[in-house]
Parts: sequence; C-alpha cells; structure tokens
Amino acid sequence: YMIDNIILLITGTLRNRPIAELLPRCHPLGTFDELATISIAQSPAELFNAVMVDTPLAPFFSECVQDENDLDEMNIEILRNKLYKSYLEDFYAFCESLGGTTADVMCPILAFEADRRAITITINSFRTDLLKDDIENLYPKCGKLFPEGLKFLKNAEDREEVRRICERFGAYKDLYTGVGDGPNDKTLEDKFFEEEVKMLGLSFEQQFHFRSFLRVCKAERAGEQEHRLDC
Repeated sequence: YMIDNIILLITGTLRNRPIAELLPRCHPLGTFDELATISIAQSPAELFNAVMVDTPLAPFFSECVQDENDLDEMNIEILRNKLYKSYLEDFYAFCESLGGTTADVMCPILAFEADRRAITITINSFRTDLLKDDIENLYPKCGKLFPEGLKFLKNAEDREEVRRICERFGAYKDLYTGVGDGPNDKTLEDKFFEEEVKMLGLSFEQQFHFRSFLRVCKAERAGEQEHRLDC
C-alpha cells in the first residue's frame, strides 16, 4: 500500500495536481509518519528528493530510480513493478532469515505473489515496446517459476503461450482450468484471487508466526475487490 500511495502522489504531481488534494485518496494501510513531509513537495524533483530521504521506501526507490528525470508517466508503471519486485524479494529474504514457522508459511505465499506478478507483467507487456530483457528485469526472482519459468515467460508472444508455460509447472498446471471468455467462465484474475484466499486461510492452521498480520492486510484488499465486483 505504501508503494501504491507513493505512485499515486508521483502520478498526480506529474499531472500538476496538488499533493494536498491527493493525500485523502491514499490508502490508510499505506500511510506513514513521513507522508506529511512529502505533502509539501510542489514538483516532481521535490517529491523525488522527499521520497529518497523521508520514506520507508527509500532503499527500494534508490534501486529503481537514478534521478527525477526518470519520473514521467511513461515509466510510472515500470517504476511500480520495480518497487514491488524489490519489496517482494527483500520480504522473502527476511522471512527466510527468520526461519521456523514464519518461513514455512510466509515464503510460499510470497512466492505465489511473485509468480502472479511475473505472469501478469508478461500478459500486460504484449503489444508494447518493452524489450524482452526489460520485461525480465521486472520479474520478482523469488517465486516457483524462477529461474527456468521466467526465461520462458519473457519470450512468450501471446496469452496461449503463457498458458502452456504455466501448465508445464506443477504448482500452476491447473491455474487456467475454468478460465475463458464465456459468461460462466472465470478470468485469470479470479483464479489468482481464489488461490490467494485459499493460501491465506491455511495461515490459521499454525500459530506463533507473522503471517497473521499479512492475512489482515490481504483481507482488507480482498474486501475491496469483492466490493468492486458487487458494484
């Protein structure tokens, strides 16, 4: 949520929207103390400097952006994906370092999220000008598709090829079951959502780990998604 909030502020600033007007639209789970400092930024350059110094995302941001000239609308989604990549890889490594139950229950769901982002990035890259190597650099490298599956994905040319790649890996061989364009069919996003809910539900089967906190945040997002579907 912090990443989404920062991206919202950057996008709004590029469109000359006042930061004060954007802050109420930020997600409450992504707020942090330094957000008030960012609110005084009046230009992309000022916002860039504020983010690099005054936010918890500074370490991830420094890996993804060299200077304020990289902040333009064309690159904003690339920046979002790079930030998520750095965040997921760092979070996965942290959970691994804790070991025990936390690693056992957290690493699989982070690996799933990494693979979901890789598959989604691949599909969204079709008919864009992104080079194959640029696409590969957006993939989080902590999922079950790493490394072999990611190499296949970056060279995929259409959705059907992505489907065949997923079916080659045991963890995702049933991912596309029931997916189609018919009125009673599910979308790929539906299947990802169902699998995520199933994995989060398993967190209740063990105790004394940090996954419960993640589940609360994910439940908040799931509730938002169900609300959008109902609307």
